[in-house]
Amino acid sequence: MQSMIILGAGMVGGVMAEDLIADEGREVAIIDVSAERLARVESRTSGAVHTIQADCGDTSLIKSIVKDYDMVLGALPSRFGFATLDAILDLGKHYCDISFMPEDAWELDQKAVAAGVIAVVDCGVAPGMSNLQAGLAARFLDPCHSIDIMVGGIPRDPKPPWNYKAGFSPFDVVEEYLRPSRIIENGKMVIKDALSEPELLEFEGVGTLEAFNTDGLRSLAETIKVPMMRERTMRYPGHRDLALAMRETGLFDETPIEVNGAMVTPREVTCRQLFKTWSYDQGEADLTVMRVIGEGEIDGVATRLTWDLLDFYDPEKDQTSMSRTTAFPCTLCARMVEQGLIDEPGVYSMERLAHRDDVVGNLLEGMQARGVTYREKREAL
Repeated sequence: MQSMIILGAGMVGGVMAEDLIADEGREVAIIDVSAERLARVESRTSGAVHTIQADCGDTSLIKSIVKDYDMVLGALPSRFGFATLDAILDLGKHYCDISFMPEDAWELDQKAVAAGVIAVVDCGVAPGMSNLQAGLAARFLDPCHSIDIMVGGIPRDPKPPWNYKAGFSPFDVVEEYLRPSRIIENGKMVIKDALSEPELLEFEGVGTLEAFNTDGLRSLAETIKVPMMRERTMRYPGHRDLALAMRETGLFDETPIEVNGAMVTPREVTCRQLFKTWSYDQGEADLTVMRVIGEGEIDGVATRLTWDLLDFYDPEKDQTSMSRTTAFPCTLCARMVEQGLIDEPGVYSMERLAHRDDVVGNLLEGMQARGVTYREKREAL
């Protein structure tokens, strides 16, 4: 059984460690700059995970540490994603990663092939499982006319004014609200502002949510040829308007400004302040809701395929829904790379695995065994 090391000990990285250490004989280590986060992992795993305090933004330092492990898993903020992937490929280590990196990871595909390395990226809930289901829609529908992805990680008990808390790095939440959205319309890529085209939707067990454009299609915009595709993030109504007002005011800007003789970056200050409001309290419940809809034809019959997820905070294990639904696809893929089930070198986004019944079955069964169930429905239109 291979040794594995995790980069990042936040909520998602911590759950990765808890999941992997459940394998008898598995050696697991985790790196983070925060002694507090590392102490939490150590406490929750009864010291079974080796903790290493180091700055994961220092790729030279990280390379010197991870070289002694068989496989690497990434749970870092998006701004570290691409450089870290590049560094891990330099080492010739297999890699599974959930970071929402702004760069296109698949630009390193040929480097991974040349190094004989398997890297599964965007390997969380969305992007991640959403990509897998989009790939299934494109596989089973012939032709596939449209794919619509909607996803939200939100508190179970929303509190004004934000009606929101962040299940992952607030920096990356803000990134979602800034990054232009790539959408496919009539077979062509169009770019729309994040937070644009809001729409109110009803979800059983949740209530009314507001969906708006974000850049969640990512690799799907290039890998799947479907004439209409979009990805939208969902929040409770009202949250988008506040985020839009902050963006338009310049509070998310990255250009430093002078304040009382000191240079500050608005986005860094805003994220630091939002973290206080958007952080979940110990034991506070969240939920993850996702729907992927594909429409097209099966044997000449107009058909809609739908995958639904509604997952809640696990009080028994004290794991947030967002950390569970994001961490488990990554740890399951890491095990499939270890076992040789995923064995062809290259940089993989999850839709590249949708043609493999064994891989898809392993993922869905593994998620269900961990209490995360995707419900599939097929209906004639």
